[in-house]
Amino acid sequence: MIYRLVIAAALCMLLSGCAQTGAPLPPSLELPKPVSDLRAVRKGNSVTLTWSEPVLTTDHERIRSLGSTRICRSAEVDITACDHPAALVPAPPPASKKSGSRSQAKPSAPQVFTDLLPSGALSGGVQSDLTYAVEVLNRSGRGAGPSNRVRIPAIRTLPAPVDLAVQLNEDGALLRWTSAGESSGSGAELRYRIYRRDESSGKETMAGEVPAGAAGQATFLDTIEWEKTYVYRITAVSIVQRPSGEVQIEGDDSPSVRVVAHDVFPPAVPAGVQAVYSGEGQKPFIDLIWAPVASADLAGYNIYRREEGGSAPTAVKLNSELVKAPSYRDTVVSAGKTYLYSVSAADVRGNESARSEEASETVPASQ
Repeated sequence: MIYRLVIAAALCMLLSGCAQTGAPLPPSLELPKPVSDLRAVRKGNSVTLTWSEPVLTTDHERIRSLGSTRICRSAEVDITACDHPAALVPAPPPASKKSGSRSQAKPSAPQVFTDLLPSGALSGGVQSDLTYAVEVLNRSGRGAGPSNRVRIPAIRTLPAPVDLAVQLNEDGALLRWTSAGESSGSGAELRYRIYRRDESSGKETMAGEVPAGAAGQATFLDTIEWEKTYVYRITAVSIVQRPSGEVQIEGDDSPSVRVVAHDVFPPAVPAGVQAVYSGEGQKPFIDLIWAPVASADLAGYNIYRREEGGSAPTAVKLNSELVKAPSYRDTVVSAGKTYLYSVSAADVRGNESARSEEASETVPASQ
């Protein structure tokens, strides 16, 4: 009897506890929490969007699976709904499930989508913008609303040059291309931006900029280091001034051009060579002077001499080492003879220029 009373009491307590439970919670709609870290970067007519895939629902529960994502684009300042998306990104592959509480949910890898702007989306006005948002849906195609909004300038850019060519000369790398020409009334400052990448280090730098100017051939001379390999590309850039500050939008890139910068270019030929005899009351000599050669990689000069009417008409080099200064004294001369001198310039890589015009001087005969 006592055993039956204990069982009955326990059953009553269990039923009493159940009776105290509140109303059941409604089922979760599994709506992904709206994205809050959308970012946008424009390059030419492409806008690259990045965002983090939601890991929680609006009920703060762990998301079991996601649907597709709407890409929202509008010329309006705000996007309140995304009924006509510019694109629909398929659902990401399901991630491996791990047990644990929602506090253990880790952010997923950034999602990336590139939107190719139609020509009609770019008005060309310096103050015009486009607004982007994304809306992540659940498996039933329902979402909790658009993400944070981001705005990008809707300024037109010049097309990229398609005929970029690079030619080496003694001054560096000369780039040539055809400019599309600056559009009248665009309100933007249009330039061509030249990028140079050192193939050995992989480092890319902006070599310079030139105004778009009129349509036709454009050039840029890049001062380089010899014996390196470079890769060049050009992009047009539109620059506008806004109350918030300067805005720059780069266009598409030209095809890349690779060049091996091997120096085979000698310095300029020395000019203005003069020969002057001296020797009254002393050992005779002939002084040579000429205009300095203005080459950045100049290493020195070579001096050549031949004797007029001599048995050896070919000029011989007088110096054993390069002459550093634009002058030279020839002390091995004989009375009664006429000498003809020429000078060449050499650079640090051994490239030697042609010889200058000859300068002649006669040593007087002994009295």
